[in-house]
Amino acid sequence: MKKFLIPLGLFLGLVVFLAVGLKLDPREIPSPLVNKPAPEFSLPTLSGDATFSPKDMLGQVWMFNVWATWCVACREEHPVLVAFAQKNSLPIVGLSYKEIQPQDAAAKASDDVKLQLARERSVVWLKRHGNPYVTSVMDLDGRVGINYGVYGVPETYIIDKQGVIRYKRVGVVTPQLLADKILPLIEVLNKS
Repeated sequence: MKKFLIPLGLFLGLVVFLAVGLKLDPREIPSPLVNKPAPEFSLPTLSGDATFSPKDMLGQVWMFNVWATWCVACREEHPVLVAFAQKNSLPIVGLSYKEIQPQDAAAKASDDVKLQLARERSVVWLKRHGNPYVTSVMDLDGRVGINYGVYGVPETYIIDKQGVIRYKRVGVVTPQLLADKILPLIEVLNKS
């Protein structure tokens, strides 16, 4: 009789793990950066006349959105961000991610030329699809993305007034997600 209880116990344990796993959202990947200071960087903006650093946003709650012109999911998310930016006063900063195209690299152009090509591509894309960003910066080689633990684009972070990451979303931001998670979090963070 005891011989049958061990396999039955193991089976029930597996069923419990499966049930818990099925309830998890694969886009809610735990990040070791949540509740830690946002990694510092200084990158050129799309306008080309300035640089941006997360230090520039200290004292306010803000959204950091990683996007790319080559990203199909970003096209799905983008109208949601544009509408959100029009309705809310929360600043959204964009990170134009890995915009160096194969033809740019193959041309063996200088870094300045590659930056200019990527900047032009990003500016045209934002003019075509709308610009929800107070500023957008260029992460051509993806180093800032690595520091933020970017798995892929789009990804979105909510950063508090002290510069601490309070939320990370891997994948598309939807109106439902904004209403259910992001806006309530922003409200709480703005009160603190």
